[in-house]
Amino acid sequence: MRPLTQIIQAWGDSRCQSLALGSLLAHNPIAYKWKAPFRSFVIRECTFWRFHDLVSQADHLDLAGHVLGARILLRSALETTAIIVYLNQQIERVVNGSLDFFEFSDKTIKLLMGTRNGTTNYSSINIISIIQSCEKRYPKIESVYATLSESAHPNWEGLCFGYSKVDHEEYESLFANRWNELRGDEFEELAIIVLQTFELEYNVEWIRVMEALESWINVNDKLLERPT
Repeated sequence: MRPLTQIIQAWGDSRCQSLALGSLLAHNPIAYKWKAPFRSFVIRECTFWRFHDLVSQADHLDLAGHVLGARILLRSALETTAIIVYLNQQIERVVNGSLDFFEFSDKTIKLLMGTRNGTTNYSSINIISIIQSCEKRYPKIESVYATLSESAHPNWEGLCFGYSKVDHEEYESLFANRWNELRGDEFEELAIIVLQTFELEYNVEWIRVMEALESWINVNDKLLERPT
């Protein structure tokens, strides 16, 4: 079993199984009487479940030689990583005073319930905007995303490059699935970048910014309760 597969499997055992509002209220009754911090917790755990599901399937596909499917799923895993990066950034903005708490609360609703097809009453935040916001913290993220997106879309790489090559001497186009030949050795390197980013945001940045947000709410609770 390769190390990447072992890491992914181990992460599966650490996923949160439930989150009770009562336990959060017991921890900090002032901070968690507000819905935004609880929603933030839910977003965090949902991203972990989705992320693990995606990278697990991507890893299986890559090991089976299904390179294109693995890259498309890894792209989705990177988008999911970007959600928690963005969430942590918005929490930090509340704490440093550059984002209104109630605007932040609206963002948590959109992150949880936003859609593009009208299934809910909330519009989702554009993922490209979220990726661009994440680039401020992780300068490689847009480059990795662009690389994976070229595989996911039927542009030159996703279409002609992946399924044909030209015999210039015979003036002939030859068709075949070339993904393993062309991109088969890239998955692990890209996957490790994505996993490291997610782990840092989930285990380190999240804890730091949530502790800061709890303290900020404790200090500003009375101001938040005043009618605007």
